[in-house]
Amino acid sequence: MSSTAPRHTALDALHRSLGATMTDFAGWDMPLRYGSERDEHLAVRTRAGLFDLSHMGEITVTGPEAAEFLNFALVGDLAAVGVGRARYTMICAEDGGILDDLIVYRLAEAEYMIVSNASNAQNVLNELGNLAEEFDVEVRDDRDAYALIAVQGPESPGILTALTDADLEGLKYYAGLPGTVAGVPALIARTGYTGEDGFELFVKPEHAVELWQALTKAGEGVGLVPCGLSCRDTLRLEAGMPLYGHELSLSLTPFDAGLGRVVKFEKEGDFVGRAALAEAAALAERQPPRVLVGLVAEGRRVPRAGYAVVSGGEVIGEVTSGAPSPTLGKPIAMAYVDAAHAAPGTPGVGVDIRGSHEPYEVVALPFYKRQK
Repeated sequence: MSSTAPRHTALDALHRSLGATMTDFAGWDMPLRYGSERDEHLAVRTRAGLFDLSHMGEITVTGPEAAEFLNFALVGDLAAVGVGRARYTMICAEDGGILDDLIVYRLAEAEYMIVSNASNAQNVLNELGNLAEEFDVEVRDDRDAYALIAVQGPESPGILTALTDADLEGLKYYAGLPGTVAGVPALIARTGYTGEDGFELFVKPEHAVELWQALTKAGEGVGLVPCGLSCRDTLRLEAGMPLYGHELSLSLTPFDAGLGRVVKFEKEGDFVGRAALAEAAALAERQPPRVLVGLVAEGRRVPRAGYAVVSGGEVIGEVTSGAPSPTLGKPIAMAYVDAAHAAPGTPGVGVDIRGSHEPYEVVALPFYKRQK
């Protein structure tokens, strides 16, 4: 075990002043919750929540061959992404295993910003650095250049509109534009990990406290609350969004995870993992070994990652994420199960919770989808 002290975001002292319960997450000291995680969750679903996401890893790629390079390094068609737009994609190993899932923003014709998971940021940076040797590009570690603050929930457009002259109405989902928020220069992105409308604001670390306080003040009248990582996890689980290390891993391909759509075989040229991913695509079409499904409890016992999914006394799968759902009022889980048991409504499916086979209903993902 490493004894390295956890890193602190630019908002660390502010979180502590708000009474946050802190936790070590991917080497960062991060707020887990400020009060009730259920209240924080429901605030995001019905009003708005404010998150510090400064642990995420930003990597900038610039140069005349930036688009060509990213098309080789990643599974998506990044050359086709317009300036000011973003794309959800993945970086895979040569055998098709997922190294990380990413959001890539095209900031200029020859400039992209890649946002990776905190736990994978160094690996992604190393991999891109190695792959870049054959291309006329620069791969830059910008993890210390940004603080990242997210405003998520149905009231978030109103809160932000009061603080910026940027055209938020014209800002589509998975798009980003430079602007100022409360006088602070920011990349304003309409992205998030909660299943709600919302924005992620990339700013210099020295502006983070000022921006957080301005957003807090602007949200006072509509019930904005600070939110920790705990409710972020239940929000993304309800929205059926995968988490690396749970639904995604190096031993799984995008096709195993039901996310084969992110792999763009039609783009020009070769890309890392192409041959292995073509095989995975063919297998998934014929007979996927296991399928990612939703499970909803009939009782009150909560499934956790690693618990066995069972049917007729046989193990048919494994829970990847599980938690009580504040929106549904029942425990829910995502799980990989044998294809024969993956259809919604499949009878006789349960989860082995400490030796007791608790009944669960198989449902299609996501559990929750916001009304447009």
